[in-house]
Amino acid sequence: MSLYYEAASILTNADKAGGSLKSRIFNKKDLKSTPAQLFALVTEVSKWSAVLKEVVERSGVLKEERKLTPILALLLSHDLLLSKGGIAAPANHVLKLAITRHKARLSAEFTKARLKQGFSTLEAFREHINTGSDGSEDTAAPSNRAQAVSIQHPRWVRINTLRTTLQQQLDTTFAGYSYTDDLSKITSASNKAEILYQDPHIPSLLALPPRADLSKHPAYVSGQLIFQDKASCFPAYLLDANTEDADVIDACAAPGNKTTHLTAILSECRKRAARGGRVQRVIAFEKDKQRATTLNKMVKLAGADDMVTVKGGQDFLAVDPESEEMVRVGALLLDPSCSGSGIVGRDDSAKLFLPDPNTVKEITSSSHKSKKRKRRAPAIPALTKTAALEPEEQDTALENMQDDSTLNDRLSALSTFQLRLLTHAMRFPAARKITYSTCSLYFEENESVVLRALVSPIAKGRGWRILKRGEQVEGLRRWEKRGIWEDGKLGEEDMLEKEEKKDVLEGCIRCEKGTKEGTMGFFVAGFVRDGVRDDVGGDNGLYKKRDAEGDEADDWLGFSDNEVGEPNQELNEIGGNPAPPTIQHKKEKKNRKKRKA
Repeated sequence: MSLYYEAASILTNADKAGGSLKSRIFNKKDLKSTPAQLFALVTEVSKWSAVLKEVVERSGVLKEERKLTPILALLLSHDLLLSKGGIAAPANHVLKLAITRHKARLSAEFTKARLKQGFSTLEAFREHINTGSDGSEDTAAPSNRAQAVSIQHPRWVRINTLRTTLQQQLDTTFAGYSYTDDLSKITSASNKAEILYQDPHIPSLLALPPRADLSKHPAYVSGQLIFQDKASCFPAYLLDANTEDADVIDACAAPGNKTTHLTAILSECRKRAARGGRVQRVIAFEKDKQRATTLNKMVKLAGADDMVTVKGGQDFLAVDPESEEMVRVGALLLDPSCSGSGIVGRDDSAKLFLPDPNTVKEITSSSHKSKKRKRRAPAIPALTKTAALEPEEQDTALENMQDDSTLNDRLSALSTFQLRLLTHAMRFPAARKITYSTCSLYFEENESVVLRALVSPIAKGRGWRILKRGEQVEGLRRWEKRGIWEDGKLGEEDMLEKEEKKDVLEGCIRCEKGTKEGTMGFFVAGFVRDGVRDDVGGDNGLYKKRDAEGDEADDWLGFSDNEVGEPNQELNEIGGNPAPPTIQHKKEKKNRKKRKA
């Protein structure tokens, strides 16, 4: 029975923990239930809560069972009416008895709700709920069903050309599927519909219905298919790495989708060139050792391990660009830690509808509990009538911001780190291409970082400029959503000429979440270097090595990645690298004092 108490506590966020619903569950150390079981229960209840709210209220359960809170009533009635295994508790448990003695009334009200919404069978009703409707009356009517699910996020599937080809998968895994050139037909389709959409911007990328489940299909298990958001495919494709670029770096590589996509692009290019000699490498850096383990697994699963060198536990910022190992690096892909404000989970719009708390107040005020208790139930904090859930598949850094100043401080710290990463990439002597991307919607982490990098001494001295729209790969050149400008955010708005600023913004690519394009919120920009220029002013382009104590003047003290979860489908899905930043103020202050001394 601890499952239901723990689920209620998670949903009310009794611990005031930050992060997404998923991270709160998988980060919690003292759970008696398994995290996967908890996550499954709360996400399923959230989908059915609009229906169950009405069922519980009309059955009168809360009037007669004082031991039940509104949220416990939802959790228990869900498992009583919809779970194959029923309520996960001993037969004589007080809460199980409290709900099961009203089974007849609950079942009758549930049947009425199903028939009222026009579904003759439970299976049809379940499929309707699973396609994305919240089950509330205003969206449940048959005439409105297509509209209710039209904003769903499609299931994007990248064909891994390291192991297969697009045509092979169309002839086997997707044989019998119908094709459409209208993405809205995909997002409004049922989870069992065999329909697909071939993306016009990214090669070998398909869209399937939002809840299409291929996780047990042999093609997915063997690494031939990779779940990756469309926007997450932009950085590797925009980089346009080829055989002339020698080695390529992925600076923040875990969980590995961009790494394997980059490797697949290089492999295809090499096949076309039929080039012998030294095999190109993708050098994948991942500072966090746990995430590096996931990266290694995914690289191996994708069949990329013969081309990818994983630098697990190694910080890209600590690498000397002019070292013997790095002098052949011709292109770099940067997808640093960010706010994650653009991430969207397939269930991120789910709401938890609770039975009216006013009804509960009337009951508790008109009756008194006995002072004698055999057992005290865990306290469940009160909830408002409707509580939002955010079951994203990755953590974000901005979920519990208290005020604008806190948000601004976070964005300032993130953009400082991102700018340092980008300018460090510009120091690699043989580099001619860079892509910089975030899964953020904020100007401060996107266009601002790009503009500040372009006016830096290293960019000017070595000839780095924006990759203009007309120079981009054909698929992304046609992408309409471009960079934005926000007055007053840079503080030095005149540091670029008007026409140059226009080219920069036009060269930046943005994606928005919740639109007909079916992407997460995302940003990417490309940089290119024309000719060979090494006049970088004061430091002559030399890399400042850290001293023994790591007290370089601009030493970054870092953000921590707190992603915890099952490192297969969930990490494979988004392909981004969001992480909640934690600024180590004390350590930074100490290092400043050392430098001043």
